[in-house]
Amino acid sequence: MHNVFDIVGPVMIGPSSSHTAGAVRLGLMARQVLGEVPVRADIELAGSFAQTYRGHGTDKALVAGILGFRQDDERIRDALAIAARQGLDVRFQTVQLPDAHPNTAIIRLIGVTGRLARIRGASVGGGNILVSNIDGYEVELSGAYPALIAIHRDRPGVVAQVTQILSRYEVNIAFMRVSRQNRGETAMMIMELDDVPADEVVEECQEVCDVEHAFSIPPIG
Repeated sequence: MHNVFDIVGPVMIGPSSSHTAGAVRLGLMARQVLGEVPVRADIELAGSFAQTYRGHGTDKALVAGILGFRQDDERIRDALAIAARQGLDVRFQTVQLPDAHPNTAIIRLIGVTGRLARIRGASVGGGNILVSNIDGYEVELSGAYPALIAIHRDRPGVVAQVTQILSRYEVNIAFMRVSRQNRGETAMMIMELDDVPADEVVEECQEVCDVEHAFSIPPIG
């Protein structure tokens, strides 16, 4: 079943829930994954995003999300100018991605400390998004739930240690996926949660042996 927001779309600025509201959420998700103020954004657009991104304001919407704006923020209209004033270097490119969703974007960000983040995602209708790749790892992340992400060595026991920490703090896991590129190397664990994890939870996960980096992402709503 669908609720009314799936049908009419979210409260937003712009003409299209897919090309504006969903695009804002994609940009915001990329910023959350980066975890700091971005100074450069390289954005690749495919499908209908590539064909209509200027006319439908998708370029402004993506940049607005990268700036940290929400889908109903009136500053979306001026996002490109605001980005320029804030020193955010933005570059767009259209690409061909066979078999990709029509509203697909690949966003590469560089933060103030030099940190890098890359996400690939699609605006799938009604303002909803689905992120399918983070930093080269295959994922399925909607942004509807708070999430805890851990980058770790692909070794036995690491997942169990992290989930035990969540259990001890009574944080329930709604969805979970572990993705790796090669056996025994680095893996990414993504847990979508019922509640935003406290800072202590993230800190304890960070201290687990073989966890290289742990961070949380709030729901982007």
